[in-house]
Amino acid sequence: VAALLYSSVGHGGASGYLAAMALFGVSASLMKPAALTMNIVVAGLVFARLWRAGFFKARLFWPFALGSIPLAFLGGAIQLHERTYQYLVAVALFVAAWRLLLASHEPPTRAAPHPGVALPVGAGLGFVSGLTGVGGGIFLSPLLLFLRWANMRTTAAVSAAFILINSIAGLAGLITTGAALPQGLSWMVLAALGGAIVGSELAVRRLAPVRLRQLLG
Repeated sequence: VAALLYSSVGHGGASGYLAAMALFGVSASLMKPAALTMNIVVAGLVFARLWRAGFFKARLFWPFALGSIPLAFLGGAIQLHERTYQYLVAVALFVAAWRLLLASHEPPTRAAPHPGVALPVGAGLGFVSGLTGVGGGIFLSPLLLFLRWANMRTTAAVSAAFILINSIAGLAGLITTGAALPQGLSWMVLAALGGAIVGSELAVRRLAPVRLRQLLG
């Protein structure tokens, strides 16, 4: 369900997966690898659909991505104390909820940001993404819309690509520490993929309306 709903707005669903795992008392050591793995599958599918539909803008994406990839790898390799990780994820989830509760609109766009702005912003978002497992799109998309760097569908496409590369880098950094993927992850991935197939169709045909975004929040 999380994958279906989040992919319909161009996201990988990590904040939904993390919230569900936290509510069910899943260990912090399992939350991050599970969320990152499901993010890769869902965001990859969403990005592929939006890219084929012509909504992706590489010129807008790459400066953010180049800044984020090494920092996402570094963040993924950092193993926090379980309670510290839980507090950090709580903050990330509050930010995600705030972003989704805001009424979305279609602003007139302007020129893409200078690389001197996009690189450090991407680096900061990448580090938080790797550290928590959220992917970063939930933070990047409101920034793109608020500063009028992209319309809603381009924002969804760029955010999906950003989530994909950050999740890959974060998971790679985590694996270098010797962390193991949780048992039963293949079933989680299959469930997320099933939801993403439907949600990505909604993202391409008709982005989720404001009410659905608020419900997610």
